[in-house]
Amino acid sequence: MDKATIVTYPDEFAKNEITELAKAAGYSVEALITQKQVVKSEYGVGVGKAQELKEIVSQNGSKTLIIDEELTSSQANNLAKATHVEIVDRDRLILNIFAKRAVTTEAKLQVQLAELRYEMPRARDAVRYSVKGERAGFSGLGESAVDVKFRALKRRMTTIREKLKRAESYRTLQRTERRKLNMPFVSLAGYTSSGKTTLFNRLAAESKEESPKLFTTLTTTTRAITLGDSRRKVMLSDTVGFVSRLPTYMVESFKSTLEELTYADLILLLLDASESEQALWIKLTSCRDTLNELKVDPKKILVVLNKIDLVKELGSRRFEEENLFKGLSIIKISAVRGDGLHQLRNHISNAIFT
Repeated sequence: MDKATIVTYPDEFAKNEITELAKAAGYSVEALITQKQVVKSEYGVGVGKAQELKEIVSQNGSKTLIIDEELTSSQANNLAKATHVEIVDRDRLILNIFAKRAVTTEAKLQVQLAELRYEMPRARDAVRYSVKGERAGFSGLGESAVDVKFRALKRRMTTIREKLKRAESYRTLQRTERRKLNMPFVSLAGYTSSGKTTLFNRLAAESKEESPKLFTTLTTTTRAITLGDSRRKVMLSDTVGFVSRLPTYMVESFKSTLEELTYADLILLLLDASESEQALWIKLTSCRDTLNELKVDPKKILVVLNKIDLVKELGSRRFEEENLFKGLSIIKISAVRGDGLHQLRNHISNAIFT
């Protein structure tokens, strides 16, 4: 496991999230350094902080420095030169996790597309660092190399998009066939590691991989399930989890998977009820922002507070009365223990069939 030092913001949510992301990517976190402003100067951090980081990684043996923000390639190169270690920014870290988790052909294509989108704005600087004797102006050697690099990236993006289009057509065909069964669609959405796959396995009697690690699920799985007392059936889909500050281009790259949410008759938006009020607020806001980007009708969303078995003093906490959930339909469950699942099935049935 590679050793890494993290630079992030001082609030608890930021520290916890980037630590979990780093672990999911396979890093051993040796130190966590905070700074109020992460992106500034030519290093992405202050000049003094860059020198401090050089000493820290030298002492703790870190081979990687993780910056909890998006860096330009020039900032990353400058910081790498100053600290003599590999620099991984937030976007690159998430892409690395996606690459590790991708199993199906479609998921791998989506990750490749996101990586190309990440590389596009960095191509110019990358070429300039690699080409010697660059001259100013469009006729210079560096500018020519940039053009070649851009064309190659665009060609690859076009090829991947065509392949994803074919996968999208197949998914549309599958959806059409399912519609012939006259069964409504219910999709699981929510923050990564909120327990979506555990709930899916419970409701669908499946055995998909469950893990506390982030982004265990990158592909969509759909099964027919029976609802509570009504015995009616719906199609249930498990989808990729969300994360705060997820760049728009990543959402767009996974559109063929996430589009299942736009066709759903009901969306179960899962949150970890055992977390702090600050964490719940950030995660709910991030999820709703992503769903808005996908143009999902907010009236179709049911907030499911999972992991209530981990909530201390549950009886004294009334989530329904908290400002965070004002105006939202919520239901409390424990996917692991089974609490509230009967009520959830009935709630789904009532929401869809009445």
